[in-house]
Amino acid sequence: MKFVLNRDRGGNGFRFAPLQGATFATLVPPEHRAAMPDSLVLRTAEGRLLARSDAMIHILRRLGGGWKFLAAILALTPRAIRNAGYDFIARVRYRVFGTRQDLCPVVPAKWRARFDP
Repeated sequence: MKFVLNRDRGGNGFRFAPLQGATFATLVPPEHRAAMPDSLVLRTAEGRLLARSDAMIHILRRLGGGWKFLAAILALTPRAIRNAGYDFIARVRYRVFGTRQDLCPVVPAKWRARFDP
C-alpha cells in the first residue's frame, strides 16, 4: 500500500479499502468474496477482480514509467510461478520490512481521502 501511495504521482490512480470493510462488501458480491484469497485484491475500473500477482501487475502498469516495463516482463512469467513468488514474499515481508506495527501506521492526513471504510 505504501509502495503505491508513494509512487502514484497524480494521487488519484488508486483507492484503498479493507477486505473486511463495508466498501468491499458493497462492491463485491458475496459469492466472489468467498472465493477471494486473504491477500491483495484489486477491483479494476471495469469491475474485474484481480488477486495476488495479477493485481500487482495491473498496479505496476497503472504506475507507468519503468514499472510498466517490469509489469510486461512479469506478465510473461506463468501465473503459477508468479503467485508462488508473490506468496513467498508475503510470508517473509515482516522479517524483511519490519513488524506489523511498522507497516500499518495511522494513515497520514495527505492520504486519508484515498481510503474507503
